[in-house]
Amino acid sequence: MELFGVHLIGANAATGHKLLLTLAFVLGIWAIGAVVRALLGWIGHSVDSPRFRFWSRQGLALFLAAALLLGLISIWFDNPAHLSTVFGLVTAGVAFALQRVITAVAGYFVILRGKTFNVGDRIVMGGVRGDVIALSFMQTKIMEMGEPPPVQDAAPAVWVHSRQFTGRIVTVTNDKIFDEPVYNYTHHFPYLWDEIRLPVRYPDDRAAAERILLDAARAHALTPDRLDQNRLDELERLYNLKGLDIAPRVYWRITDNWLELALRFLTPDHGTRGIKDAMSRDILAALDAAGIGIASATYEITAVPPLKLEPASPNHG
Repeated sequence: MELFGVHLIGANAATGHKLLLTLAFVLGIWAIGAVVRALLGWIGHSVDSPRFRFWSRQGLALFLAAALLLGLISIWFDNPAHLSTVFGLVTAGVAFALQRVITAVAGYFVILRGKTFNVGDRIVMGGVRGDVIALSFMQTKIMEMGEPPPVQDAAPAVWVHSRQFTGRIVTVTNDKIFDEPVYNYTHHFPYLWDEIRLPVRYPDDRAAAERILLDAARAHALTPDRLDQNRLDELERLYNLKGLDIAPRVYWRITDNWLELALRFLTPDHGTRGIKDAMSRDILAALDAAGIGIASATYEITAVPPLKLEPASPNHG
């Protein structure tokens, strides 16, 4: 084929035919994907299942990618000898130039195959805490949440001092699962243990303070009768965890200044801050009614009266 008197290498009628066929094939795959996505979206709204929407999208993306790759190979490499040569060269170049990209895609398949997390799970990945809102071949998008008090100094810094959304959407590449641990708050066991620590003065009624803490936990936190027994049975079956201490409990610790009562209780993976707020209000009201004070490290500063200096007597020079 010649263009303005210049002979174009490799450009002939067969190449043009393959280009048109490639364009038609790509448009066909795109149209099929759009129709199937719309159908799955309608089914997802009817079923109202986040897991169905997640897995249906992932399955469709994998199917379309595989169909597109096989179709393009079939169009352009009809000769097996040419295919093996080009495939070897392309594989070597891609493996060298796109190492991180390949690792990220491999991380995507590890996430799916290993059931590391799903969309909607609350995780910590790549130093980011929050809920997974999207997962693609290379990236995971997380709706960031704040940090509870024990980890408020951890990076990255956030301004919300509790497990509530900050409003930032953070994108993390999937290759992070090979470099750092992934913490999942939701998968298999969507509950968290939390604590409220109360310093009580030694002269006060310590037993009454313990009863107040337990009453607040039983009223607002999760107790064994409120849990899904099927989830507990599944957890024991999968990980051989038995004898989990689920009931609220108070632990005592003696210090130099006060008796520290630590209330340990169970909460859902979402809504912990609201539960602790309601418990704190009930605890303070009950402590006031019982006349029990909260100990604190305070210092009493006593004012010293100023010294009065007598004027010297004239007889003493």
